Amino acid sequence: MKRTFILVATAVVALAAAGIAVGHGVDAAKSVREVSGTFAATTVSRTNTKTCTTTDGKTLVTTDGTYTGTASGDPDLTGAVTIKAHSTVNTSDGIGVVSGTLRIDVGSGGNTAARFDAVLKGNQLAGFASGRAHAPSVKLLANLSSDFNATTGFANGKLGGANGGSAAELGAGTCQRVASVKQTSRANGTVTAVSSTSITVAGLTCTVPATASLQKLVGSLAVGSRAEITCSLTGGVNTLVKASGKRQ
Repeated sequence: MKRTFILVATAVVALAAAGIAVGHGVDAAKSVREVSGTFAATTVSRTNTKTCTTTDGKTLVTTDGTYTGTASGDPDLTGAVTIKAHSTVNTSDGIGVVSGTLRIDVGSGGNTAARFDAVLKGNQLAGFASGRAHAPSVKLLANLSSDFNATTGFANGKLGGANGGSAAELGAGTCQRVASVKQTSRANGTVTAVSSTSITVAGLTCTVPATASLQKLVGSLAVGSRAEITCSLTGGVNTLVKASGKRQ
């Protein structure tokens, strides 16, 4: 049992470390867009497998292998794919972990490359990949899923997509804040309409807020009075912000 516990604990530490690295990448992002792709890497080469029996009688199989094939989808996820994976599987219980690197040869401008950590249940692999798209300044964060067997490789693989969770590219880009535009209007002249909710001076009508000082001042005015008002346009409504006046 002790050997199996160490296996699971190691996987958790690896995923936590990946999360820390991802956090720094997200903080610097100025653009985000969804991507998705599929892959299969069933050509197997340079495998090295070791088998042992744990103290609780479980069979543990550890394999290092290189798997190649093709990927397709968004431009950054299309091309020849090479996966170098290290898998540790408790074959007695059908549970294990797989980690490694994934590279897609996109073409000119560089390759898409990511590191992944995943959990294997039976032959179903699910985990998370983080790295960069073919442009070095663009980060790739992707949920990863596939069928996996250490001797036959990766099949029906997904980076993002409806069944495997989503994937996103984070670019440097530029991000400008949208400044709120405040429009003010002023009028000085005769009050032609006035109530506790609105006032009109020289053709400018403004809503009177529930502010006590403004309510008191507006209440002292009457049609025919002279007044000066300042209003601010917010959400399409002219609202009184300042007023002064006197009766004629």
